[in-house]
Amino acid sequence: MAEFFEKMNEGISSGNNKTESAGGNSFLNKIKQRAAALQKRIVLCEGEDSRVVQAAAAAVREGVAKITLLGDPQEIAKANLDVDLSGVNIVNPATSEKRGEYAALLYSLRKAKGMTEEEAEKLSYDNTYFGVLMLKAGDVDGLVSGACHSTANTLRPGLQIVKAAAGVPLVSSYFLMIAPEEGNRYCEDGAYIYSDCGLNENPNSEQLAEIALISAKTAKQIAGLEPRVAMLSFSTKGSAKHGDIDKVTAALAFAKAKNPNLAIDGELQLDAAIVPAVARSKAPGSNVAGHANVLIFPDLDAGNIGYKLTERLGGFMAVGPLCQGFAKPINDLSRGCKAEDIVAAVAITALQTQLQ
Repeated sequence: MAEFFEKMNEGISSGNNKTESAGGNSFLNKIKQRAAALQKRIVLCEGEDSRVVQAAAAAVREGVAKITLLGDPQEIAKANLDVDLSGVNIVNPATSEKRGEYAALLYSLRKAKGMTEEEAEKLSYDNTYFGVLMLKAGDVDGLVSGACHSTANTLRPGLQIVKAAAGVPLVSSYFLMIAPEEGNRYCEDGAYIYSDCGLNENPNSEQLAEIALISAKTAKQIAGLEPRVAMLSFSTKGSAKHGDIDKVTAALAFAKAKNPNLAIDGELQLDAAIVPAVARSKAPGSNVAGHANVLIFPDLDAGNIGYKLTERLGGFMAVGPLCQGFAKPINDLSRGCKAEDIVAAVAITALQTQLQ
């Protein structure tokens, strides 16, 4: 999977079937309120998954966005008898009057890559391709998928059809890690941005710098955080020597050169990044150490392990993997997501329509 995305970026990620309310989570509620003010049209591609159906109903009920749910309306209703889908627009790609138009659009976009009209016609029946084509055509404003499909199945159509935004060298991912309502003594802002935890396997220094820069932008424009970016490593300020550390320090230099005003520092161990007492000992004088809210992991191993530890042992809500760098908002989900995670992803997708 990661190898696929590494190639695609050259040159230019169980759960309860009932929606669990975010309840008193003020951080998430603020994001939902901002999204609700926009009333964007978001497509959910997986009507066969009861969590997605629950999330579609909840998003409409809470006024977070206007929802289109893809799937067979009769099958969805039969499998979700207790769900009120009033206000949810259910579209079946197999019978939609738009399918022929979307197949023609797909062919026009991919014929130079060898796609035939027959292949485009076949793919237009696929819910994810259909949803991405809706987005490309301007019939919706954003897309969320991945609850029961792999990251590759979710993002391949996005990379082929919507593609990266102008000037963005690679698409990356992040998790919005929201602290439990009772708080966390090291999470002073109520949430962290973790990146990249779901897409780029082993970014080089330039790529890692780009991930850091776009993650800082995400922190500010989506999460409402004033970004303080930590480039994570197993070393703090030269406490060890290794090629992996050199990659991180080089990435820091690239990022600083591109945005000298950004609060960013490294290389930092996790405790030096978020624990003030450790920071005073290991990185005195740093304007980030001890107070970081954007954590940039050196590779996918570290990022994936880090977010799952934070979620499972720390009790944080993990929303994502969300994508950065597409020309239009396309977001993946963890296959272990809950319905409430999907609603949160819908809200963030709506906010991403305002990115500049």
